[in-house]
Amino acid sequence: MPGTMEALLSHDRVRAARAHIERSDEATLGRQAALSAIPAPTGAEAARGARVAAMLDEVGLQDVKVDEVGNVRAWHGSGERGAGSVVLSAHLDTVFGPELDVSVSRRGARLEGPGIADNARGLAALVAIGEALVRARVETQRPVLLAATVGEEGSGDLLGVRHLLDGPVRPYAFIALDGAGIERIVHRALGARRYHIIFCGPGGHSWAAFGIANPANAVGRAIALIADIPAHRAPRTAHSVVRLGGGTSLNSIPQTAWLDLDLRSEEPHALEKLDGAVQAILTQALEEENRHRLPGTAPLTVDVRRVGDRPSGLTPRTHPLVQAAVAATRAVGHEHQLACASTDANVPIALGVPAVALGGGGRSGDAHLPTEWYENDKGALGIVRALLVTAAMAEAT
Repeated sequence: MPGTMEALLSHDRVRAARAHIERSDEATLGRQAALSAIPAPTGAEAARGARVAAMLDEVGLQDVKVDEVGNVRAWHGSGERGAGSVVLSAHLDTVFGPELDVSVSRRGARLEGPGIADNARGLAALVAIGEALVRARVETQRPVLLAATVGEEGSGDLLGVRHLLDGPVRPYAFIALDGAGIERIVHRALGARRYHIIFCGPGGHSWAAFGIANPANAVGRAIALIADIPAHRAPRTAHSVVRLGGGTSLNSIPQTAWLDLDLRSEEPHALEKLDGAVQAILTQALEEENRHRLPGTAPLTVDVRRVGDRPSGLTPRTHPLVQAAVAATRAVGHEHQLACASTDANVPIALGVPAVALGGGGRSGDAHLPTEWYENDKGALGIVRALLVTAAMAEAT
């Protein structure tokens, strides 16, 4: 792979594409700000998707379309568009609801606004690479599919990329552009399972019906037991209660109370073991609350709904895709950091498709908060790195 990267660095058309990305740095920032200012909650990405489709069409990519679930697709290069293609993706959605103001402000090199890095930066990088490939007339042995996907965040459960890869044909390689950064190479997929758990009971007046089984008590018992699950560092696992609620008034025992859980692990068997421990805890919390109720009163029931299941796995560090990313990182003057995260790359990795996730350059902070920010420190170099990896896997000629 080092030899391949050296060849790319001296390849006239790839060099021209790199020069175009560097010259267009300010235009890329403008696209990033414009896209970030279009609300795109998970499940409501259509407006942002339409703008990305227009951008991809404007820069001259082929066969731009929006598919059945809302993914935006565009192509560069000729050849059979199937098993031999290289996919370059960036997700459209943000974690923020429609009520939040997602306008962007600029202070010098810093852009501020919810979702400005995750993933307006990835989308801007996607368009920039597509434009550079077209303008520099980079020819590749494998066609490149540029895709802006829906449903990457939270409850989306990777809907867009699942749909993109649904079918028997598997691409040659998959590269996700996610957030900022120039050094991280995500080659390990962080598995996650999400649950919505509802405890149900008869409910009643907080004085007159006191002593009946209380769904809120069961939620509390479950949370306390989950909090006592030991933390594991190798492989790293995490178990987080992320939301809870229930009840109708200050003087009523609720008929329902609920909690949402986020379970994660770097390793599939560890995630399975954690999941089993949580299921046992939910049963224990239900039984304990029912055991404390007044004789003759109705018991609680529990409804455990799995609302997310993100697969885990890895692309080996020795794989040519990971090695291309390592070489490209060094080529732009940085040392690589191999990492584990939950991204669109989870799905192709689980399907046996070599995949990585890369940042789009620059620096960022306050991810998933309304105060999110992005600073364009070596931003163009991050996009150049992704260009080099794409050109290596698509085999620029």
